[in-house]
Amino acid sequence: MLTALIIALVIGAVAGWLAGLLVQGTGFGLVGDILVGIVGALIAGVLFPGLGIGLTLGGGIIGAIVTATLGAVVLLLIVKVIRQLTA
Repeated sequence: MLTALIIALVIGAVAGWLAGLLVQGTGFGLVGDILVGIVGALIAGVLFPGLGIGLTLGGGIIGAIVTATLGAVVLLLIVKVIRQLTA
């Protein structure tokens, strides 16, 4: 149980950090990056199968990081658009 939590936090942190690099101007710090990565993984887990997109990528941690990063990029783009609309 603890190992799964640590792995999820590491994947979330890496995915959030990578997404932050890809989407400029959305730095949230370490805790924010972890949250963005975890929420991104949830978004990808719901959004991609609903669109008929299957990202197996061999599974494992690399596949999880890529999937979570793509979901986090979607999340950050939505946040960026909302920030621009409200500014």
